[in-house]
Amino acid sequence: MPDLPAATPRARVRVPLRFADGYGADADLVTFHGLTDGREHLALVLGEPGPVPLVRLHSECLTGDVFGSARCDCGPQLREAVELIAGRGGVLLYLRQEGRGIGLYNKLDAYALQDDGLDTYEANAALGLPEDARDYTAAAQMLTALGVTELDLLSNNPDKAGQLRALGLTVRDRVPTGVFTTAHNIRYLRAKALQTRHTLTLTEPTEATAG
Repeated sequence: MPDLPAATPRARVRVPLRFADGYGADADLVTFHGLTDGREHLALVLGEPGPVPLVRLHSECLTGDVFGSARCDCGPQLREAVELIAGRGGVLLYLRQEGRGIGLYNKLDAYALQDDGLDTYEANAALGLPEDARDYTAAAQMLTALGVTELDLLSNNPDKAGQLRALGLTVRDRVPTGVFTTAHNIRYLRAKALQTRHTLTLTEPTEATAG
């Protein structure tokens, strides 16, 4: 197992979560000391986690999570993850890695290039940026600090499971998320499936999902 620097819980506070569709859950929000990247990541502990909790690593997406952008699937994935994890018991890590780690301004610059025909990965490359700059060392630190060493991972992204395993955690199973297709994000989702082997079964959006 890699010799990760130890992180420690800093504070824990109970917060009632309420979503626009009426769903609600109570979460313990945990902050940390000693994270290797120095960022203010959060753990949301939901339900009653068992020996093998359900865990999601959710990268911050201001446009999708807050403003409801239909150009990605981040907001619906976050909403789904909270309900699934609360029902089973587990942890949602909210990681401050906007735009797959390239930052908000760069992400919006990449959007402009996508409007000219590039896919999400081609746009990053055109800006001289990596396809995916995310590193999950801090996530592994957070989970270890919470006593989680074995988990089921809620994700369509094989890289997340691969990085956690390389960091010494046991990922027993990878649980797929829903596929939230809109007329605005179908090219983005196709690129994820083709370029980075996300496990997505895509269909053309209908009127009801064309948000």
